[in-house]
Amino acid sequence: MYDTVLQVPLIGMEWEQFALLLITALAGGAFGAALGALPAFIFTGFVVFLGEGLLILERQVGGAVPAVGPGELATGVTGVIGFGAITGPHIAFAGGVAATAYAGKKYPEMEPEGWDYHFGKNILYAFGTKPDILAVGAVFGIVGALLNQFFAAILVVGGTGVTDSIALTVVASAFLARIVFGYPIVGRSAGGSLLDMSPFEREEPRVAADGGVASEESDPSSEFRSDGGEVPEEHAGRLATEPWLPHQYKWSGVTAIGLVGGILGGYIWLQTGSIFLGYAISAMSLLFLNLGVEKIPVTHHITLLGSVGAVVVDPVAGGVVALLAAGVFGAVSGLLGEVTQRIFYAHSDTHVDPPAMAIALAMLAVGVLAIVGVLPSAGYL
Repeated sequence: MYDTVLQVPLIGMEWEQFALLLITALAGGAFGAALGALPAFIFTGFVVFLGEGLLILERQVGGAVPAVGPGELATGVTGVIGFGAITGPHIAFAGGVAATAYAGKKYPEMEPEGWDYHFGKNILYAFGTKPDILAVGAVFGIVGALLNQFFAAILVVGGTGVTDSIALTVVASAFLARIVFGYPIVGRSAGGSLLDMSPFEREEPRVAADGGVASEESDPSSEFRSDGGEVPEEHAGRLATEPWLPHQYKWSGVTAIGLVGGILGGYIWLQTGSIFLGYAISAMSLLFLNLGVEKIPVTHHITLLGSVGAVVVDPVAGGVVALLAAGVFGAVSGLLGEVTQRIFYAHSDTHVDPPAMAIALAMLAVGVLAIVGVLPSAGYL
């Protein structure tokens, strides 16, 4: 009874630990705003890589070295730091995304030269020390911590998670930012449907309802104007449809990189036993994208699901089949990312993360299939 009183209802965490989590999440969200959402996520990759490397080392030498007890070498690096309140995507990345959405409305003049999309989508941008923007990141850091704890507590059936609570939190936080800062939830399609990317391929400009060229000067949220005004110089060139990755949106290419990344993620798990090492390598590779290297693919949702595919198939079919299954899982996750970006990213004005949507959906399928007994396990859930 006494222990129950000392715990936060539903979440099951002691009040002191809960307070530590929220205070650190506040700083973690501000950290994500200061660095920028994508740089913060790249740090996630480095920290998870370190944590998984230590865990692999511990498995190899922990029991053989008397001075190193089980669980002492890699304590907390992946879970508490990498996916926790410091660099966890639901806190640091989500805080950076919300800060960018806020700045897109409040400070459109900060948009860097050469950025063709709405400034609210520029997750590469580091906001440094601007207090109000850091405050937005901090608030959404706390929101991310609370949402993740809530989802992790309720989305469980028979001890198995229903989906990835961190990925789901990243998605929910991004949609919340759109609502709070007055952006359209989905936006309007300039093509035949939400899935139609042909206006981007034709380089069609964003147009007003009466056929004029839309201006963002009087409406930074970029809903189509009806006055036919010309686009001011600082917003000239904004396209009617804005795919998440201009170099990674065609179905064939997404399928191909999905197969490749899935196989690599599966192989990493087969050889090391780490589900998250491939994910970490993919996240670290985004450093090159952030530095401006063209056409770097985004693959962390692909390698992660490739690892999961190997995990769930290897016990029943062996390594070769597991590796092939990893490729299929990776391709499916890649395609889910593409479908969701076409619906929720390309037509609105802020970043809603396609990899997070893909992971949440794919792991929902894995979790449900494991719960009903179709799959032998739910991977890392």
